[in-house]
Amino acid sequence: MLEISFIIVNWNTKDFLLQCIASIYETVKGISFEIWVVDNGSSDGSVGAVKEKYPGIRVIENQTNLGFAAANNLALARMGGRYALLLNTDAALTEGAVSELHDFMQGNPEAAIACGQLLNPDGSKQNSIANFPSLLSLLSNETLLRVLFPRRFPSKRRRYRTPLEIESGIGACMIVRKQAMDQVGLLDDRYFFFLEETDWAYRMRNAGWKIYFVPTARISHAQGKSVETRADAKIMFYRSRYIFFRKWYSGNYPVICVAVFSRLLINTFLSLIGLALTLGLKKDLNRKLIVYSKLLAWHLRGRP
Repeated sequence: MLEISFIIVNWNTKDFLLQCIASIYETVKGISFEIWVVDNGSSDGSVGAVKEKYPGIRVIENQTNLGFAAANNLALARMGGRYALLLNTDAALTEGAVSELHDFMQGNPEAAIACGQLLNPDGSKQNSIANFPSLLSLLSNETLLRVLFPRRFPSKRRRYRTPLEIESGIGACMIVRKQAMDQVGLLDDRYFFFLEETDWAYRMRNAGWKIYFVPTARISHAQGKSVETRADAKIMFYRSRYIFFRKWYSGNYPVICVAVFSRLLINTFLSLIGLALTLGLKKDLNRKLIVYSKLLAWHLRGRP
């Protein structure tokens, strides 16, 4: 049986995709693996480039963008490995990263998912650990929670030398045990993008499995900085968050909706004040206000 099935979902990121695949072949030694690329209707020649350079890779070609969860599921349903390793196209493995994750999973049969330390291109750490969304995180500042309660909200602010049990990890690079998948099912494809891996971790923990952060597995991640300033991306994030709360906090869902909308109103108001005080010269505040305005408009249209 193969050990690892690498699964990479692509949408118009040809150069990143080729670099990502190259990092697998360059750094994974002594572990049997296969690679699946699921293309979501790219128009940049991604599929042709992969087939030409790596003819042994299994490619699934979708005609449209199905989203991250649904695309991954197509390969997860067909994979032959003992583990799946989900990898974003903008992630590149460093030497020994996969061995660290694989060895950890082999030695810890209670682990369903393990993720490594994501790094910026300059080598600095990215947040690689995620907590489950909650009313507390909605009403508070997540950065402040990480400072005040580092055990409850672990983050890149602390240095970890050994594996740490966590609630969920960032899905740019995560290894998942097939046995756990077979028990809880595949990703929930109602999530088009954002929080699909968080929902998966939530289901696995509810089923008795554990989720871990392995700091010695290091992965370079050219994390998109545009998400915070793109209204369409923020709307996708809000939509996914509503799906999560409706699914897992149905009893408090109306209260949560009010809390989300109230915080959005407050953020919009504070941005307006900041913009006025700086005479409109702060470009970041201008961008934030545009995003908040579009989010408010989306809410007022009934969150389509």
